[in-house]
Amino acid sequence: MSQITTHVLDTAKGHPAAGIPISLFHLDKGNWIEISQGVTNQDGRIADLLADGITLAAGRYRMRFMLEGYFSSQDQPTFYPQVDIECNLSGAGDHYHIPLLISPFGYTTYRGS
Repeated sequence: MSQITTHVLDTAKGHPAAGIPISLFHLDKGNWIEISQGVTNQDGRIADLLADGITLAAGRYRMRFMLEGYFSSQDQPTFYPQVDIECNLSGAGDHYHIPLLISPFGYTTYRGS
C-alpha cells in the first residue's frame, strides 16, 4: 500500500470526485520537487500514488489537488482552482491518509487513518 493515500469527495453532490489530478511534492533545500502524480479513480482515490515499499524521509510534503477541470467539466464555477495541502512527515514509515472534501466554494481536510 502507498504510504500516502487520499480520497476526494464532492460534498455538494454527495459522491466521490473522479478525474482530479494530484501531484505530491517534497521540500528539498527550499525547492519543491515533484515526486509523484496521479488521477483520482471513480471512487475518488489514487491507489498507487507511491509504489509499495517506498518510505518517505522526514520532512515537509505538499499534495496539490487540481480542481478547476473537475468543476468545469460539470459546468460548475469554482472559487478554488487548486488546493495545496502541506504536512510534515515523521520519516518513521507511518501511513498518512489525507482526504479532501470539496465543493465549488469550499474545502476541508484532515489526517485520516
